[in-house]
This record gives sequence, structure tokens and C-alpha cells, in this order.
Amino acid sequence: MPDHVDLPHTLGALRASGHRHRTVKDEVRENLLQRMRSGEERFPGVVGFGKTVLPQLERALLARHDVVLLGERGQGKTRLIRTLTGLLDEWSPAVPGCALNDHPYAPVSPQARRMVEEYGDDLPIVWRHRSERYGEKLATPDTSVGDLIGDVDPVRLAEGRSLDDPETVHYGLVPRSNRGVFCLNELPDLAARIQVALFNVLEERDVQVRGYQLRLPLDLLVVASANPEDYTNRGRIITPLKDRFGAEIRTHYPLELDDEIALIEQESTLPPGVRVPPYLVEAVARFTRLVRESPSVDERSGVSARFAIAALETVAASAERRAALTGEQRAVARVCDLPAVTDVLRGKVEFDVSEEGRESAVLEHLLRRAVYDTFRHVLGGVDLGPLTERFSSGASVESGELVGAEELLKRVGPFTGLAELVKRVMPDSDDDPAAAPGYAASAVEFALEGLYLNRRLSKDALPDGSRYRT
Repeated sequence: MPDHVDLPHTLGALRASGHRHRTVKDEVRENLLQRMRSGEERFPGVVGFGKTVLPQLERALLARHDVVLLGERGQGKTRLIRTLTGLLDEWSPAVPGCALNDHPYAPVSPQARRMVEEYGDDLPIVWRHRSERYGEKLATPDTSVGDLIGDVDPVRLAEGRSLDDPETVHYGLVPRSNRGVFCLNELPDLAARIQVALFNVLEERDVQVRGYQLRLPLDLLVVASANPEDYTNRGRIITPLKDRFGAEIRTHYPLELDDEIALIEQESTLPPGVRVPPYLVEAVARFTRLVRESPSVDERSGVSARFAIAALETVAASAERRAALTGEQRAVARVCDLPAVTDVLRGKVEFDVSEEGRESAVLEHLLRRAVYDTFRHVLGGVDLGPLTERFSSGASVESGELVGAEELLKRVGPFTGLAELVKRVMPDSDDDPAAAPGYAASAVEFALEGLYLNRRLSKDALPDGSRYRT
């Protein structure tokens, strides 16, 4: 649709324009079909669900169903729900000043009906952007019926209005999301008696407030999120409410490593100017997947995507700290920045009770495995013999988070094959000459760590780093 400035501004002009009123679910359905036919992106920013969750969600939307997304923490449920507003019309007409965002063709609130009757075709029209047609509530145990549905407004009663006047009702979040998408996060956290209050909203599409017989045919797409019931002891979705949702869809963590990497790169906020070579992003992704699969971790709690995102941001911050302390022109992350992740993120993982006291050791072991797997993938087949020969005479190289790039390269010295190593770890898009020493040092340290993990070198732990030797 064109910009709302050029759209009709009275009810009469709206009718003359040929505007067609549709329910929210029809609106979403028709726009979804249009995007499917044109090949346009339907759920921007959602990674890893293309062949699993999204087809199920599309079928639910085409069937005009309300939806429950069920999955462990950090699987992108809320992110997916928020993309649904993109399937609404860009601009939608509404009666001005009405809490329920009434469509002028089908007003539902007493105030809107009165205004339509009073003004007729001269009724002013306001236009709401689709971003304004989204409501969200994080369910908590103290959430009340008044928060969701509404309650009597004592201020209006104090003005002298009668309890019989329906305009004394202060509407809650659900009615105020009329003609839009309403998201209820962590639905099981709602007390059972509060969940009961949603029965009419989902089935009969009306609300009842303290005995008022209000017939408000709400027009909503309701989407809820929930953790699996066998994980949380805080509550559950009561069976009658679950039955009123048309579709229950299970979400999951990224199934493929490439999707995990794409998600981390998309969501991470890295300091400006800090370079993180792709192999380190891959190592973080592999580390996250190993933590999820580890028998030492409570599989019911899950390992959030936020774990991987925070891990990469920590690696970048470690590189930036080193550059500030050593005077490097460009901060480029290295393998020595990875160990900082285990201490910082240990609290994000729910371990099995049998691993109490061993949490750091478990994470350090899994991190080494991730680096080893990444080394085999990235540098597999590269001849590292010339680098190994540097240690044949008993020489050693010290590295660490406070050793600058040029200092590390000086300690290692020149050797045949360095250019090939740098080519494997440096992105083709980065042609900044000031970053070249950082990438070279990162490649060399990655190779040294890989040789150690393959037992071709030894490594001694130092207070501020490591010593590689034969």
C-alpha cells in the first residue's frame, strides 16, 4: 500500500476507495499466499527452521489457527512470533481514539459504534502501521485477569459513571491487541485460573469483565510460547486451553552446523573494528553443539542460542582487550581468546547433579574437542611440517592473551607455508593491510593448537598463556 498520507481520511472516502475489510487471520493468510507465490521472504531473520518449523507454521496460518510454539529456551520462538507482523497489511484503518483499534466497517467497542453512528461518512479515519498491531506479554505467576482481559476503571466510576456503563471498563492487553497479533510468552507460567480466562478469547472471541455481559467479537491471531512441560515445574498449559489452540508446533535448535554459524553471525554484536576469523565462529558453533549433546548437561534445560552469541562476543572482547594493552593496530581474535568463554558462560548451562564441582573441567574438555574438530575441517590437508620443524631443536614458543600479533610472529619466525595458513583463516572480503599481522598470528596460533591437539607438539600452561614445545 502507499504511504498512509495518501490514504482516505474519512469513512466515506474509505468506502469510495473500494477498501475491503478482512479479519486478521484472513489478512495474514492472503499475504502469506502472495509471498509464497512471489518467492518473497516470509519470516526474515529466522534461521534453521526452513524445512521443519516454518512449513508447519505456514500450514497453521493458512488454516487460520491460533498457535502454540513449544520448545526449550533460546530456540527463537519469540523471534519467530514477532515476524508474523510482517504478514499484516502495511497500513490498516481504525476509528480514532478507541482502545480496541476498531475497524470503521466493523466497530466492536461501545465508543466506536457511537462514533460511527454519530459521524456517518464524515467519521475521521486514522491509519495504523503493522508494527503497531502487535501485543506481547511475558506470563508471570502474578499476572492477573485484569492485566490480560480488563477490569473496572475506578477513575471513570469516580467521574460519576454507573457500573452498568460498559465504558467504565479498562481493557487489558488482549482486547487492546484487537485486529492484530498477540503473543503470550511462557504460557505455562500463568496460574490455572488465569488460563481459564482465556477460554472465551480463543473460542468465542469475546471477553467478560466482572460480570459485564460485553459482547466484543475480538479479531486476533493468538500465538503462545512455552517450554516443554517435562522441563519446568512452574506450571503447565491446562488441557482445555491447549485444546483451543489449533496447532502445537515443536521448535528446535539448529540441526546443521552451517545454520548454527549463520545464527551466531546474524545475532552477535561485535565491537567495531574487531576481526573474528571464520574458524573461530565455527569453533564456537561446534562448542555450543557439543555442550548441548554432552551427557554432563541437563538435556531438558537446553543450551540457548544466547550461549553461543555471548561466547562469540566474549572472544571478540578478549581480542579487543589484548589490542588495547599491546598497542596492536587492529584487534584480531585468536585461539587464546577462547578459554575466556568457559568461566564467563558457565552459569548459562544447567549441569547434571553428578557433575557438581566439575563444571569448568567439562566445558574446557568440550572446547578442546571443538577446536580439534575445527582444525581438522579448516586446516586438514595443509602441510604443517615446516612449522613443526621450528621445534625440532628443542625451541619453544610462548603465546597468550597478552602477546601481541607481531610479537608472536617474531617468536615463531618465518617458515614455508605461512601464506597458505593465512589464506585458510582470513576472509576474502578483508583487505585491510593493518589487520594482516593479526590474521597471520591467528593462523599460526591456530596451527600450533591443532598440532598440540593432534599430539605433535606439547603445551605447558603458563599464568598468562601457553608454551608450545616438542
